[in-house]
Amino acid sequence: MPHSDSLPTPPPAAVEPETLPPPQTAPAPANEDASFAQLLEQYSAESPAAGPKTGDRMEGVVVNLTADAVLVDIGAKAEGFIPIEQVRSPEGELSLHPGDRVPVIVEGRDAEGTLKLSLLRPSHPRNFEDLRLAHEENRIVSGKVMGLGKGGLSVKFGESRGFLPAARSGAHTQEEMHALVGQEVRARILKLEPGRNSVVLDRRAVLEAERAAAEVAAIERLHEGDIVEARITSLAHYGAFVDLGGIEALLHVSDMSWQRLENPAALVAIGDAVQVRVLKIETQKRRISVGIKQLGRDPWEDVPNKYASGQRVRGRVLRTTDFGAFVEIEPGVEGLVHISEMSWSRKQPRPGDLVKPGEVVEVVVLQVKPEERRISLGLKQALGDPWEEAEQRFAPGTIVEGRVRNLQAFGAFVELSEGVDGMIHIGDMSEQRLKHPSEAVKLGETVRVQVLEFDRGKRRIRLGMKQLAPKPVDLYIAAHQAGEVVSGRVVRAYPGRVQLDEGVEALCPSAVQPQPKFEAGTLAAKLSAVWKKPGAEPQPVQPAGVQLKPGETRKFRLTALDTEKHAIEVEPA
Repeated sequence: MPHSDSLPTPPPAAVEPETLPPPQTAPAPANEDASFAQLLEQYSAESPAAGPKTGDRMEGVVVNLTADAVLVDIGAKAEGFIPIEQVRSPEGELSLHPGDRVPVIVEGRDAEGTLKLSLLRPSHPRNFEDLRLAHEENRIVSGKVMGLGKGGLSVKFGESRGFLPAARSGAHTQEEMHALVGQEVRARILKLEPGRNSVVLDRRAVLEAERAAAEVAAIERLHEGDIVEARITSLAHYGAFVDLGGIEALLHVSDMSWQRLENPAALVAIGDAVQVRVLKIETQKRRISVGIKQLGRDPWEDVPNKYASGQRVRGRVLRTTDFGAFVEIEPGVEGLVHISEMSWSRKQPRPGDLVKPGEVVEVVVLQVKPEERRISLGLKQALGDPWEEAEQRFAPGTIVEGRVRNLQAFGAFVELSEGVDGMIHIGDMSEQRLKHPSEAVKLGETVRVQVLEFDRGKRRIRLGMKQLAPKPVDLYIAAHQAGEVVSGRVVRAYPGRVQLDEGVEALCPSAVQPQPKFEAGTLAAKLSAVWKKPGAEPQPVQPAGVQLKPGETRKFRLTALDTEKHAIEVEPA
């Protein structure tokens, strides 16, 4: 052991160890009286019939107290005495009185042969023999910490010393180890080796046992709902630990204040005295939860009477998340602005791009659920619904520009303004047949469109692109004049339709409906003759016109070119 060299060397076995001082400090006999006293003491120790011997433990009765000694009757021929200093407190009070029964140990005899006694205190060993007995009886012993050495502390017990390892000291830091020097500590003897005068101590086990006993007593004393005084002992990111007088309890950060508290150190500090309410006691686990905010009124109790759907309120942004932002509308009352209620835009923004923690914003109360302690808030509702003015801005026939926000197989969605989208059907993109909208527009491209339809109730706007593109018929009209002879292919005989160019058709008003003709001898001809009534009036002659044959190509004269109606009329040339 690191301290074994400093322990006193045991005296010869023939003499009790505790009666001899260390050899280097033993004084020589000053006179014959001193020599006689020593011989008398040695004789008394060697003679069993001579009375109490040095080291004997017995019980005595206090007979009298003098200025410097306590006289004790131990049943011997003469009384023994205890030095008065052993029974006087630092304040000067005496712990013994005449008639008290006290355990004592025989220290020896003074120069006059009177028995010198000491109070027998099992918890305060004076030598290695006392330590051995304490170890056998598994007693807790008290000693004074003399110094800090390698791996632990040196503890003095009268003439002997013990070693208290750092791991068994109960100290958690080096500073706590230094603070024990000079203090009296209580410990159990973990290991004792008489041959080496080695004593190893365990203070941690004593502290743990005392703490467990104190916790049991405290739990029996406390009840849920009690309001008690406490002291802050440590802080953590999730709360603080408080001493309730024998047991530590957890003061969670959520129970410190009705307002959201990110850092417990913002409200309390180590050593602060606080008043708390006992919230929960787990007897088996010896755990207690306490709270501070429960001592005040819950602000949510007034929420149903203060807030209603549609109400505009102002609040402070506490924090943002991926799904929205939390806004405190009064101390201890916060609501959620969901990401879908932050902007009218179809493209979901990042909440952190719209609001910042600490910013004061105006919001609209959407829903209140006091039983769930939830309030739904809307930010976009406070900014105004863009569809309220969209009907005036985007009336049918209006030509506007917008950004292509989304492409689908049936068309494209175009953002006309924040929160207002319109849709271009694939059939309204081009006069030509398209397989996919991407053939006409690209994602993110700005396009020029015409409003075709506006539905305020369904929040729908139909847009068109081809309506703004020059039509082939308009280009043809611009390139020709009335009276001009052109070639055309008959598309339909009646009513007459003639294709003049790719995508350009004209009407031929003079085309007449062809009359059916039946060949002689056919069933149709015979039926026609049978159905013909005798004496029937002759059929009226068909008006003059031209009979067109589908698919034939011939010359036509342009008779009318109407730019407003995008129409052309022709007659056979």
